[in-house]
Amino acid sequence: MTEMNKNIELLMPIKATPYEHQKKAFAFACDKFGVFDNQLKSRGTALLMEMGTGKTIVSIAVSGCMYQYGKINRVLVVAPLSILGVWEEEFAKFADFPYSLVILKGTVAKKKEQLTKLPEEGLQVVVVNYESAWRLEKELLAYNPELVIADEAHKLKENRSKQSQGMQHIGDKAKYKLLLTGTVITNRELDVFSQYRFLNPQIFGTSFYAFRNQYFDMGGYGNHTPIFRKWMTDDFLKKLHSVAFRVTKAECLDLPEITEEVRTVELEKDAAKIYDSIESDSYAEMDESEVTTANILTRMLRLSQITGGHLTDDGGVVNAVSSAKLNALSDIIDTAIAEDKKIVIMARFVPELDDIQELLEKKKIGYAVVRGGVKDRDSEIHRFQYDDKCRVFVGQIAAAGLGITLTAASTMVFYSLDYSMSNFEQAKARIHRAGQVEKCHYIYLVCKDTIDSKVLYALRKKINRAKMLVDDYRKGRDSFNSLDS
Repeated sequence: MTEMNKNIELLMPIKATPYEHQKKAFAFACDKFGVFDNQLKSRGTALLMEMGTGKTIVSIAVSGCMYQYGKINRVLVVAPLSILGVWEEEFAKFADFPYSLVILKGTVAKKKEQLTKLPEEGLQVVVVNYESAWRLEKELLAYNPELVIADEAHKLKENRSKQSQGMQHIGDKAKYKLLLTGTVITNRELDVFSQYRFLNPQIFGTSFYAFRNQYFDMGGYGNHTPIFRKWMTDDFLKKLHSVAFRVTKAECLDLPEITEEVRTVELEKDAAKIYDSIESDSYAEMDESEVTTANILTRMLRLSQITGGHLTDDGGVVNAVSSAKLNALSDIIDTAIAEDKKIVIMARFVPELDDIQELLEKKKIGYAVVRGGVKDRDSEIHRFQYDDKCRVFVGQIAAAGLGITLTAASTMVFYSLDYSMSNFEQAKARIHRAGQVEKCHYIYLVCKDTIDSKVLYALRKKINRAKMLVDDYRKGRDSFNSLDS
C-alpha cells in the first residue's frame, strides 16, 4: 500500500483536499474491501472517528471510489433522524461522481412508495433513520444495497432492540458495511457485540451469550452483572481494531484548530405554518411603516423564537411550537456521551434553556449551567471542568460569554444565536483558549429556510445583521431567509 498511499488523494472522488488522516481512513477502508487489489479482507470496516474529524466525507469518498471501480451500485445510509439532511448536504458539497440521493420521509407507507420510485442516475443512495429501518426491513432488503453505512452506530449497542436486529438482518445480506462512530465502546465493553454483529460476524461471532461467556464473568447481586475479564483485554482489542480505523481530534495534527459544522433541521409542518404566517405579517407591517433597525430586530426576534421552539404571545405566555432543534440536540448529546466527551451548549432564550435542562435530566446526564439568575457561577464552572460526572455545560449566550473557561470540552453547540458579534466571539472563546489540548469543533443548529441562516451568515462574515436586513428589504430581497447580500 506504500505506493498506493502516494496517489490516494487522486483516488478520492471528492471536491475537497482531504486531510492526511482522512486519506489514511479512506485507504484503510478500501484495502479491507479489496477495492484496488480484488482481495476482500473484511466485509465490514469501522471508522472510529471522533466528531469533527470528517468521517462522512471519508464515507462519501469510499462509496464513490467503490462505485467507480464497479464494486457497488446501491448504498443504504442509516443514521439518526436529525442528521439525515447532513448526508444530503455533504453529498451535494463533496461528491465528485454521479449519484442520486433520496431521503425517506413521511409515513411508513410514503417511505415504501419512495423506495419504488428511486432515480437511477449514477450511484443510488437511500438515506433513512434507525427507527424506520427495522420497520422497512423487507423493503430495504428488496432494495438490495451492496454497501450499508451505519452512522452514529452507537445507536446499535443494544443487542435485543428491534433496530439493532433489523440492521443485523440488512447487514447480513449486504456485501460491504461501514460503521461510523467516535467509539464502539460507549459505557461498557458489552456494547461492542451488537455493533460488530452487524459489521462482521466473524470478529466476535453471532451469539451474544457465547461472546459474553468468553469475555465476561457474571457478578454483582444474583450474578446478573457482566464484569469484563481484564486479562482478555489484548485479545479483545486486537479483534476490535482488526477492522477498525481509529482517530481522535487530538491525534489529527493536520486539522485546523477550529472546525465548524452547520446542522440543518426542518421545522414541523405546523411550526413552519406559524413561521410563514408571522413572516408574512412582518412584511405587511413593514410595508405600512418606516423600515428601521429597531422594527427589523423586533421581527427577527419573534422569528428566532419560533426556530428555537417557542413563541411568546401578546399576553406574555410562552407556547411550545417546535421540537426540531431539541431532537437534533438530543442526538448530538448522545454522540458526545458515547465518545466520552464533554460538550458545551449555548442558547439565547430562557425557554430554550429550560428545554435543554429538562432533556438532560430525562437522560440522567450530569450538567452545569450558567444563565440569568444563577448566582454561584464559579461553582458551576468548576464542577464542569473537574467533575467527571458533569458531562454538559449549558450556557445562556449573554450570561456565559465572559470570564469563563470551559476547556474540559472541545465541542460547542450553538442551539440558537443572538445578534451580538461580541457575544458570539466571546462564547466561542470559552473552549478555544489557553489550556485547550484538542482541536475545537463548533456545531450550529439552523432551521432550514429561516432567519437562522441569515443570522449565522452575518455573524460569521462579521456583517451588521440589522443593516443587512434593512438593505435587503429596500432592495426587494428576502430579508429573513435569503443569503444574498
